[in-house]
Amino acid sequence: MNCGDEKIQEETRKILENYPQEKDRLIGILNDVQEKFGYVPREAQNEISKYLGISLAEIYGVITFYSRFTTEPKGKYNISVCLGTACFVKGSQAIYDRVKERLNIEPGKATPDGLFSFCDVRCVGACGLAPVFMVNDEVYGNATVKKLDEVLDKIIAEEKK
Repeated sequence: MNCGDEKIQEETRKILENYPQEKDRLIGILNDVQEKFGYVPREAQNEISKYLGISLAEIYGVITFYSRFTTEPKGKYNISVCLGTACFVKGSQAIYDRVKERLNIEPGKATPDGLFSFCDVRCVGACGLAPVFMVNDEVYGNATVKKLDEVLDKIIAEEKK
């Protein structure tokens, strides 16, 4: 175990102190862990498992069921491309492919510098604006590959300042 693992365990135990040892508190705990670390690390899952007396498999099942949670660190800018029916029919696959090509990144992963992460989603509830991509909580409707490139160029230029 390295120092980073111990720090994660320690910080997770601090979070757990705010909760009774009740199984139905799992979502709240996962929310707090996700907020603290930007993802739910394996070390945190182990601490939660011991504290609540539930299996890692059950915790992992909850993490993977809800799109809010992730077991991988997210970048400062999380790019989500909608691949729901309306967006897909209107060309979101080209935007999805461009993110992968431009940032050299696979869905569910972050760039080595931690600046960007990337995921696909099934619907963001903006079908009237299809196709749609998001950067963090900002929605870009009627999107094109050109619009994606403009947004990425702006972010990269801001980060270089």
